[in-house]
Parts: sequence; structure tokens; C-alpha cells
Amino acid sequence: MTDQVVYAVFGTVGPLELVIVLAIVILIFGANRLSGLGKGMGQAIRGFKDEMKPKDAEIEPPRDA
Repeated sequence: MTDQVVYAVFGTVGPLELVIVLAIVILIFGANRLSGLGKGMGQAIRGFKDEMKPKDAEIEPPRDA
């Protein structure tokens, strides 16, 4: 007997499935709440990117004594 790993695969997700899922999400959460969620996610990602940038301007060069 061979050892095989079986993965549960749902198949490919097509455009029709994405539209159906999006419609269900809009029905559950509402359009206004989704726009606020998108705005919050954008701000979080922007803040993360800003913190990951090197801060060369904040580092002072060593002073000669």
C-alpha cells in the first residue's frame, strides 16, 4: 500500500462564483459597511508599508569627538 496524501479540492473558482460570493457578502454586511472596511484596510496597509521603509533620514551620522 502506498502512502498518498489526498487534498480536498473544490475546483477552480470562476468569475460567476466570485460574483455570487460578492453578492452574498454585500447582502450580509451592506455596501456602506464594506466601504468603511475597505478604507480601514487601505489605511492599515499604507501604515504597514510606511513603517517598513528604511528611515535613513531619521538616523544621524556619528559625530567625531
